[in-house]
Amino acid sequence: MAGAIREFEGLRVKVDDVVYMPSLNAPPEKPHPFVYFISIHNHSPVPVTIRGRKWVVREDDGEVTVVEGDGVVGQTPVIEPGGHFSYNSYHVVAGGAAVSGAFFGQTATGEWVFTRIPEFRLDVP
Repeated sequence: MAGAIREFEGLRVKVDDVVYMPSLNAPPEKPHPFVYFISIHNHSPVPVTIRGRKWVVREDDGEVTVVEGDGVVGQTPVIEPGGHFSYNSYHVVAGGAAVSGAFFGQTATGEWVFTRIPEFRLDVP
C-alpha cells in the first residue's frame, strides 16, 4: 500500500452472525470451529475496492494469531456507494477467543483507506 492510509468513515463492517459448528473439520489442538458472517457496507459517495484484510484472534489462553492477506475470501470486491459485500468464513480455536481487525481498501481516486472490524467473540457453548 503506497502513501498514507486513513480510516474511512464511509465504510462500516457488520458482524451478521457467529455460529459454533462442531461438525466441521478441526485439528485436535484447536477443536472448536466457528463460522462467521460479515458484511461490509459502503455509505460513502465513491466506490471502494477491498484490497486486503488483517484479523487478530486473541484466544483466552493467551495465544494470538494474526491473519493478513490480499482481498477477502479470494476476491477484491468493488463496493459501490450504498452497496455492500457479504461473505462467510471460519476459524478454529482451542477455547474461547476475541476477534478484531480491519479491511483495507482503495477508493476510485486511488486513496488507501481502512475500516475496523468490530470485536466479536468465539465462545464455545
